[in-house]
Amino acid sequence: MNSKRNKFIVFLACGILLMVLPFLLQPFGNSWVRIIDMVLLYIMLALGLNIVVGYAGLLDLGYVAFFAVGAYVFGLLASPHLLSQFANLASAFPDGVHYNIWVVLAIAAFIAGVAGMLLGAPTLKLRGDYLAIVTLGFGEIVRIFLLNLDRPINITNGPKGLMRIDDVSLFGVDFGRPLDLGFVTIESVSLYYYLFLLMVIMTIFICYRIENSRIGRAWMAIREDEIAAKAMGLNTRNLKLMAFGMGASFGGISGVLFAAFQGFVSPESFSLMESIMIVAMVVLGGLGHIPGVILGAILLAGLPEVLRHAAGPLTQLTDGRLAPEILRQLLIALAMIVIMILRPKGLWPAPEHGKSLVKKD
Repeated sequence: MNSKRNKFIVFLACGILLMVLPFLLQPFGNSWVRIIDMVLLYIMLALGLNIVVGYAGLLDLGYVAFFAVGAYVFGLLASPHLLSQFANLASAFPDGVHYNIWVVLAIAAFIAGVAGMLLGAPTLKLRGDYLAIVTLGFGEIVRIFLLNLDRPINITNGPKGLMRIDDVSLFGVDFGRPLDLGFVTIESVSLYYYLFLLMVIMTIFICYRIENSRIGRAWMAIREDEIAAKAMGLNTRNLKLMAFGMGASFGGISGVLFAAFQGFVSPESFSLMESIMIVAMVVLGGLGHIPGVILGAILLAGLPEVLRHAAGPLTQLTDGRLAPEILRQLLIALAMIVIMILRPKGLWPAPEHGKSLVKKD
């Protein structure tokens, strides 16, 4: 009884802290709230990749491609770019294309899910390093495709990216402007914070339901031993495709929120380094363990900004020979190496399943 009460108190305290966090950070500037917003986005991305890597055991190094798909879907449906390129669309939508955010989220999740299954279909018989190389290539293909799809018909605007993307508007509230409640003013970055927090909570709930479902346990069986899982009658082909598709859907949803938050997207935001960082969040936190994945995402998404303050003095010590960006990446790499040596299963690994067959004295 006391343990349940203590858990309730902890959850209540965490909930209150999350609700007031933007107001605590606001006096220090909007930049800190923006950092928390990006951390929430990376938590969603890491949880989506955890379905593929953590549950099903499929190493995906091209996950950022689905992030890009979602961002460009919203960018094309919520910016004047398509109307400026196609006269027929401009005449059909004289007031511009302004789809509701929930409609775009559903469209992006569907398109990204289909793209995930298209990636998974030719890789079903690949494992380990070979699967990683194929998915890595897929991620780069999507980025280069977006980079060059500005001719002969300009669809993605190439390296210039898509600009003037609409802000989110919910229940008559424009998230691009501060909301004045009379007794308090909520800044735009704080409005996005609450939207992202809601989406993260929904993602965590869905992931927990998946983990404890029959499909989730089937994925874990494939991760542990695919041959044994197939011998037990599991359709490993369909289950793998489902893992790729469902994980990609979360990436597409995150991309929509990223495009709405930034108001601009370009292919440079979806480089290979982004995919590697998302994989590192899952591995560093703990494969297949939701709290661990969240912890890994918080550390790796927030650590570069924290290290920004440490990189400045170190740059001065080297008389400017090393740029702050290089030092930050070096410090992150060293921290990851130390953590993985000390905690090879991750900072917060999943508890061991099953009971020991050895009787205790």
